[in-house]
Amino acid sequence: MSTRLRIPKYRHHKARNQAVVRLDGKDHYLGPYDSPASREKYHRLVAEHISRQGSPVIPTAPGQPLTVQRLTLAYTDYAESYYLKEGKVTSEVACIEAAVRPLLKLYARTPAAEFGPKALKLVREEFIRKGLVRGTVNHNVFRVRRMFRWAVENEFLPVSVYQALMTVTGLRKGRSPAPEPPPVRPVEETAIQAALPFMPAAVAAMVQLQLLTGCRPGEICRLRPGDIDRSREVWCYRPASHKCEHHELEKRIFLGPKAQTILQPWLERPADAYCFSPTEMRERQRQERHARRKTPLKYGNRPGTNRKKKPKCVPGQRYRCDTYRQAIVRACEAANIRPWCPRQLRHTRATDLRSQYGLDAAQVVLGHTQAFVTQIYAERDFKKAEEVMRQVS
Repeated sequence: MSTRLRIPKYRHHKARNQAVVRLDGKDHYLGPYDSPASREKYHRLVAEHISRQGSPVIPTAPGQPLTVQRLTLAYTDYAESYYLKEGKVTSEVACIEAAVRPLLKLYARTPAAEFGPKALKLVREEFIRKGLVRGTVNHNVFRVRRMFRWAVENEFLPVSVYQALMTVTGLRKGRSPAPEPPPVRPVEETAIQAALPFMPAAVAAMVQLQLLTGCRPGEICRLRPGDIDRSREVWCYRPASHKCEHHELEKRIFLGPKAQTILQPWLERPADAYCFSPTEMRERQRQERHARRKTPLKYGNRPGTNRKKKPKCVPGQRYRCDTYRQAIVRACEAANIRPWCPRQLRHTRATDLRSQYGLDAAQVVLGHTQAFVTQIYAERDFKKAEEVMRQVS
């Protein structure tokens, strides 16, 4: 049951002929009753009072400065309520917690107002010493700065603290001891075909769909019949949740005849049910094993008699990005080939689209707002350059 916010009244103190408002049990005199100045002050104080009720509070002892440790605890609590998706905490919270560990290790008892650029650089050195790649180091430094920006925004710290931290620039490629991550390369078609026979039927269909559409792993995991518009020749899949939805961008994934043929058997279910379900795959595997059973039912275990009452691992209603990747890795190991991950399928499709239809087409299909992002995913087609130079030079 929701509670209505009570607005304090503008009252008349007759003995003094003053306007007064009571906030948090304390009377605030506003000036002559019914004067424009008193009305203006009343509205300002009430607005500040309402704003404070929803603002974060960091408890500190009287006379004690705000330490980095207390600031970190308050910010992580805020992050758990802010970084939510589908009602669950996102992975950004875990990234923030990892970013502040070296900060607490070195400066937990330091007053937050005294944390400056040199201190931030020492924290950055801790990230580098741990062996983190350059991009992760820069992201973690940004997360620490973002925490201090949040503190300035809520007036826990003066703005000069955040302005000083902004002078710390990010690490540049080739000009820092932080290693560079290996590039994500497209996966070869032969590797995909070799692993497909060792995948569960749902995972094999997911791999083939992602290879055709170039969508993100999370988008293929969340696929539901109700999210697909099948009124036209080319179906349109609008994910209910995707990576850039907080930017108010709409994502459309188009499914042509080949994708429709693969997807059709998985659409016979309720509109809000996930097309690819680990629970369904587990039950299908049990039925297949039972069909292959040679021992008569009067001997050995009967179906369902040897199941654990409280298993540690219970399959979910849909695949997650990590379980999807693990299923592919297990299939690669069974096929005795080098493991590859779902992200590489997106790179493979991007490279093919750029080679056949150009960068603009690849950008539209992948759903990127800027072309330089597509260039990260799509490998350059050096065969074209080689052919051109063979003819002109």
